[in-house]
Amino acid sequence: MTALPAAVWQPLLASHEQRADALTAGHRARRATGERHAIDDFLYDYYGTRPSVLRRWHPGVDVRLEAGPDGPAPHHRWRWYATDPDGAVRLDTGAFLADRGDSVRFIHRLLTAIASRPAFTGCFGLHEWAMVYRQREHRHPLPLRLGQQGTDAVVEAHQIRCSHFDAYRFFTSEAVGLNHLRPTRDSQVDLDQPGCLHASMDCHKWATKLGPAVPGDLALDCFELAGDIRLLDMRASPYDFSSYGEAAVAIETPEGKAEYVARQREFAHRAGQLRARLIEVCSALLAQVEPGARAKA
Repeated sequence: MTALPAAVWQPLLASHEQRADALTAGHRARRATGERHAIDDFLYDYYGTRPSVLRRWHPGVDVRLEAGPDGPAPHHRWRWYATDPDGAVRLDTGAFLADRGDSVRFIHRLLTAIASRPAFTGCFGLHEWAMVYRQREHRHPLPLRLGQQGTDAVVEAHQIRCSHFDAYRFFTSEAVGLNHLRPTRDSQVDLDQPGCLHASMDCHKWATKLGPAVPGDLALDCFELAGDIRLLDMRASPYDFSSYGEAAVAIETPEGKAEYVARQREFAHRAGQLRARLIEVCSALLAQVEPGARAKA
């Protein structure tokens, strides 16, 4: 177990809080005035992200925070932490696994399965188009770039190949039958793949569920990646985001498709690195109760 003196972990904690505050500043300012944001709100509404939770720095598994002149680290008051007789604070992996063991095993299984597959980059973000196909009412109070008829025509001119259940479940009833696959929650481990924008965004979801076991820098890296992907997801959608100062990635054109695929591959690479670290977090946790789990990862 690694021991961090207060002179080491206190600057890490302060730096983490500053970075988290910078990443959530826009959302917190808008929340104070009741303003909505069609791009950024997704990270907080859909994922249930709370800036105060994101701001908490965690050292991760197998790290002890030594007491400083003012006493033990603030973590000693937090859930799933234990304080040793010498005042050092550490994650109580036994207590965490007792509460979240099933989730850790599922996340480990899912992320390992995703990491084992090649990235498919031929979907062109059409899941967002399928969510408004032949629909008069839309989720966002924004116009469609091509109008409803033009949007429907784009959907009908392409094969929809969405593999991610949490995108597919928002398809309109008319679009469901157009998808090449029929994703379900039960088939998620079998179908999720590393080229999917939503599977990559979900690194933030899984980091959040793993909570204090995830080192602070990894948690913020996952959140930042989710924000970057969300922006592409919306720029490539049928909505007109010019009022937000965002130019469209026109996936209905060859140029737009090429731009989308290039960014998709970039995000798949970033997500792959973060996913590997999340798998290691799961392995480190499971090694506490399942000898050899780390070696299998």
